[in-house]
Amino acid sequence: MLISELADLTGVSARALRHYEERGLLVPDRNSSGYRDYSASDVTRVAQIRTMISAGLGTATIRRYLDCARTGEHGTSLEMCPDLRADLDALAGRLAAQQARLRETQRRLSGLAAPG
Repeated sequence: MLISELADLTGVSARALRHYEERGLLVPDRNSSGYRDYSASDVTRVAQIRTMISAGLGTATIRRYLDCARTGEHGTSLEMCPDLRADLDALAGRLAAQQARLRETQRRLSGLAAPG
């Protein structure tokens, strides 16, 4: 299928699909005219990529662990490949630190708005 067809099937823009290709996340075949030729398995691959992005993983991390992604009746999950647990724990730690900074900023804002 062409890039426009994959975009329609997945709800992901052609631009994003080209970005995934540039980052090594998708590797379409090329037809005799040089157009990208995607397979049905690329629909699943795009869903896995989107799920991993929405979970906060960057494309470099996704590229490392995309083969660990499994899609079943309950959606996409990650099999614990080597080093994956450490990377996920590091991401969770960074998110917790960001949340703490945001809570502190909210506290300070509330203090500014408090009556004298």
